[in-house]
Amino acid sequence: MHPFRRTWPRAAATAAAAAGLALTAAAAAPVTATTTASAHTSTVPRTVARPASAGHWLVHAVGSPLSVEECRATWKIACYTPLQYREAYDLNPLYKAGITGKGRTIVIVDSFGSPTVQHDLDVYSKQFGIPSTTVQVVKWGNVPPWDPKNADMLGWAGETTLDVEMAHAVAPDAKIVLVETAVAETEGTTGLPEMMDAEKALIDHGIGDVITQSFGATENTFPGFDKGDFSSIRKLRYAFEAAARNHVTVLASSGDGGATDNTADGTGYYHERVNSWPSSDPLVTSVGGTQLHLDDAGRRTAPESVYNDYGAGGGGQSHVFSRPAFQDGVKNVVGTRRGTPDISMAAAVDGGAWIYSSYDPAATGWDVSGGTSESSPLFSGIVALADQAAGRRLGDIHEALYHLYARSAHDPSTGIVDVNDGTDNTYEGVPGYPAVNGYDLSTGVGTLDAARFVPALAQHHHS
Repeated sequence: MHPFRRTWPRAAATAAAAAGLALTAAAAAPVTATTTASAHTSTVPRTVARPASAGHWLVHAVGSPLSVEECRATWKIACYTPLQYREAYDLNPLYKAGITGKGRTIVIVDSFGSPTVQHDLDVYSKQFGIPSTTVQVVKWGNVPPWDPKNADMLGWAGETTLDVEMAHAVAPDAKIVLVETAVAETEGTTGLPEMMDAEKALIDHGIGDVITQSFGATENTFPGFDKGDFSSIRKLRYAFEAAARNHVTVLASSGDGGATDNTADGTGYYHERVNSWPSSDPLVTSVGGTQLHLDDAGRRTAPESVYNDYGAGGGGQSHVFSRPAFQDGVKNVVGTRRGTPDISMAAAVDGGAWIYSSYDPAATGWDVSGGTSESSPLFSGIVALADQAAGRRLGDIHEALYHLYARSAHDPSTGIVDVNDGTDNTYEGVPGYPAVNGYDLSTGVGTLDAARFVPALAQHHHS
C-alpha cells in the first residue's frame, strides 16, 4: 500500500455545491493524504483501510437541502433526504408499529472520527424533524488531536458523519456507539489491526448488536497475497469470530470500484476483477450499492438500478475465501468462491444523501454524499430494527437472508426486492456484472422493502 494509505473510507463519493463545481468523488479526488507521523514516510507498500467517503472535504457546503428538481438543475444529479428514503424503503409502517431500533445498539468504526459529530447529528435530525440521539464516542488508542488541514482526517470525518447520519435516519431510536481509532500500525496492514482490536473489545464487553464498517482494502494488497499466502487476512478475523460467538451482526461496504478496486497506492485500479476485505469475509454481510429513482415525495419513478456513477457498487468473487455454505444456493453465480455483495441499498452519487457537517470550518453545511459507505450504515439501521422486532440479536444473518431469497421469487412477503434492470458495475475499464433476475454479483439478492423484510428477517428461525 501507499505509505500514507489509511483505511480509506470505503466509498463515499461526495457531490456538492460550490458554484459550478460538479461532483467530487473519492475515485476522482486527487488524494494528497498528509501523514500524521514522520515514521510513516517509509516506502514499504502496505495495505490500508480506507474510508469510503474521501473527497468530502473538496466540496463547499450548501446552506440548506434542495429539492430533487433543484439538485438536478444545479448539479445534474438527484439528491434525497432521509424522509424520502423512509418512503422509498417502506419504513414508515414499522415506525408506526413502534419498531424504531429502540433498545438496540449500532457500532460504527472509523479512524479519527469527527470532532463535531454530535452537533452535526443534532442539526441533521432537526432539519428533518427526526428526534436526535446521543452518539457515544469511544476513542481507541492514542487518537491524535483534530487537524482540519489533514486530508486523511477530513476524509474520515466525512465518512464518520455519513455513517452516523445514515444509521440514525433508518433506526432513529437505536443507540449509536462511534469508535474512533488511531492509525498507528505501520507494518503490512495500516489501520486494520486497531479497528479489529476495538471491535473485539466492544463485543467482549457486550456492547453492540450490529457493527457497520465503511472501509476496506483490496485483497490483492495484503502481504503474501501474490504468493497465495492469505495469513495476513486470516490473522485479522478475530473480531468477526468473536462477533459470531456473541450473535453480533457484522456488515461492510462492498466497495466503490465495481468489479475492480484500488491498487496499493490508493489512486490506481487493478486491470482485472478483484475483491476487498472485510466485505469478502464470509463472517461479514457485504452491502452493495444501488441507485434510487425517486420523486420529491420519495415515490419510485423507476425500479432501483446498480450504483455506477462517480464510483460503482463493488461486487465479485473473493480470491481469498471459498464459497460458504450459505451461498450453495447461488453456486451457479459465485462458482467455488465467496461472492459479494449479499444485499444492496442506496449508494449512487446521482441520488445521493443529504448530510450535514461542520468539522471543516472551510466547508460547513450540507453536502450530497454517496458510495457503499452510505449503504452499509443504512443497512445497519435495518438490522437494528429487525433485532428489536425479534427481541434478540440476530447475529450472522447470512443463512436467514439466503433462505428468504430462495423464497422471494414466489413470495413477496420476504421483502427482498430483485434488482434486475440490466445495469452493471463495470468500472475503470474492468467488465462488471449485470443486474439480472435473482442473485448477481452487482447487487447480491437485491434490495428490500423494510415493512416486509424486517419482520421476515426477525421471524426467521435462528439456531
